[in-house]
Amino acid sequence: MRVKNYQELKIWQKGMNLAILIYKVCEKLPSREKFGLMSQMQRAAISIPVNIAEGWSRKYTKEFIQFLRIALGSLAEVETLIILCENLRYLKRREVVEARGHINELQKMIYVMVKSLTSRL
Repeated sequence: MRVKNYQELKIWQKGMNLAILIYKVCEKLPSREKFGLMSQMQRAAISIPVNIAEGWSRKYTKEFIQFLRIALGSLAEVETLIILCENLRYLKRREVVEARGHINELQKMIYVMVKSLTSRL
C-alpha cells in the first residue's frame, strides 16, 4: 500500500501521540514553569509531527530527510527537557520512563526511515 498523505505515516501518528503525552506531562509541572520548561517542551514536541508533515509535503526525498533530521533534533530536545524535569523532581520516575520509551521508539522509527530513504538516493 502506498502512503497517500503524511497522516498515514506511522512516524507522524506516533509524533502526534508523543505531543499529546508531553502536553499531559506539562500539566504536572509547577505553574511557575509556564513560560519556561513547559513552553519549551511543548514547542519541541509539536515540532516533531510538524516537521514530518512539512518534509513529506515537500515531495523531494532529500528535503524530507532533512526535515526528519530536524524532527530527530526536536526529539532529543524533548528528551533532555524530560530528564531535566526528573532531576528537578517535577515528574515521577514512571512518567519519565513512559515518555522516554515513546521518544526512543520514535527515534528508532525515524532513523530507519532516514536510512531507507537515503539508500534510494
